[in-house]
Amino acid sequence: MISPREVFQHQTVAELAAIAQPVGEGEQLEREAPGAGIGPVPVTPIVAWLRDRVGGDASRIAGFHQSMLLRTPPALGVERLADALRTVLDHHDMLRLRLDVGDDRWQPVVRPAGAVDAADLVTRVDVAGLDADKLASVITEQATAARDRLDPRAGTVAQLVWFDAGAEQGRLLVVLHHLVVDGVSWRIVLPDLVTAWAGGDLEPVPTSFRRWAQRLTTAVPGEDVLEDWLDIADGRPQPLADRALDPGTDLAERARSVTVTLPADVTGPLLADVPAAFHGRANDVLLTGLALAVPQWRRRRGAGGRGTDVLIDLEGHGREDTVPGADLSRTVGWFTTIHPVRLDAGGADWTEVRDGGPVVGTAVKKVKEQLRATPEGIGYGLLRHLDEDAAQELAGLPAAQIAFNYLGRVAPGDEGGDWSIAPEEPPPGEDPRMPVAHVLEINAITRDLPGGPELSATWTWPGGLLDEDAVRELAEGWFTALRGLVAHVAADGSGGGFTPSDLLVDLDQSEIDKLQSAWRAK
Repeated sequence: MISPREVFQHQTVAELAAIAQPVGEGEQLEREAPGAGIGPVPVTPIVAWLRDRVGGDASRIAGFHQSMLLRTPPALGVERLADALRTVLDHHDMLRLRLDVGDDRWQPVVRPAGAVDAADLVTRVDVAGLDADKLASVITEQATAARDRLDPRAGTVAQLVWFDAGAEQGRLLVVLHHLVVDGVSWRIVLPDLVTAWAGGDLEPVPTSFRRWAQRLTTAVPGEDVLEDWLDIADGRPQPLADRALDPGTDLAERARSVTVTLPADVTGPLLADVPAAFHGRANDVLLTGLALAVPQWRRRRGAGGRGTDVLIDLEGHGREDTVPGADLSRTVGWFTTIHPVRLDAGGADWTEVRDGGPVVGTAVKKVKEQLRATPEGIGYGLLRHLDEDAAQELAGLPAAQIAFNYLGRVAPGDEGGDWSIAPEEPPPGEDPRMPVAHVLEINAITRDLPGGPELSATWTWPGGLLDEDAVRELAEGWFTALRGLVAHVAADGSGGGFTPSDLLVDLDQSEIDKLQSAWRAK
């Protein structure tokens, strides 16, 4: 038995042969006893990050949530919906979470099945006969009310709101506190809710969140991993604004945002041709554009010195194989990781960037290798939040002022069908009282539309730190760099190439470039 991960970690036949395990003999978690997911849950790095973000004041994260809005069959039924929710709550342990707080104590606790009264969490709203604008207004109003009913300290981490349109297709808003859900978890929760509503049986959960957290929090990264993270985080401060973030002033309720969209004729080759040319991934390309645009933006504004590097916090799904033998394919919970990367695309003439000159190809190769050299993000969280000595060292270094999260590519679903995503959008998931975590946060997603894929990015910032024109200037600079990457690869077909991490032999970038140039000349 060889895992896909091991194929990338051990890139020769000899290395794979040495680590291959006979089927059934690999390391696995022992079968969980009934109730293993119930009880106190160790504080994971992301929960510790949230605790530190609000200074331990749990009242400021009461409404911190994620939500989904679905189209529903007309005869959904309150009692039937409550029964379905009860089944899901009893099946997925973290949906019964309570946060016990006290002096210097944040203790997540999973309560036994049956401890939550699902009927209290379901609200019906009559929207029969409402036009589209009025429906959207009611959804926004009810979404805010549902958020305000959340409070993990009281064990209220879920709310369902059924917008009953009578004989017409209705809507179902599912609101879950962020402590119990992440982006991957929705792919488990929503199908299970539909299955339970239809009377079907839910598949078992092999590894509980509590069991995973118990094993994770005992995994102490080595001293060499700490040194890697210190090297990444250490550097000159790179202020984007005239002052630092103020947790008492820069709150979510005062944040502003703009959304920019890259058209399909650019997005298509950007996410297909460019990564293929450089044997990379979409994130390599998107982050290269940002690593080119931010220093240029700083220079134009006279901010942050003349350095060409940029420190960025990246989000990850957190379900890596950190705990050997864990099967998280059916586990609901908040697994997200946040860790810094320091990217330096090198000094670049902006005219050459805009025109897609050789400098952008060099930039992709640099950024790609810097990302490959970054350790796994979960290790940073363990050191920064759960290791007292390492935390002191890391906390003394400059913090990233930019956060970037690429949510991937979303294909269209059954447009208009029951249980498909509804077109109305509920409000953002922050609790208004939460301090903003970064000067700039960028959440990007690609949507496959009838006219082709479009990259959309929402830029969010504290209103008291930056003005909208400055943010739009940086966003457009990022798009300019991305267009330059597309132009570079399309120019003559020779753009791109390998980097050292692609090869099994020990060659540096200059040697690889010479070999590829010689090959192309033949």
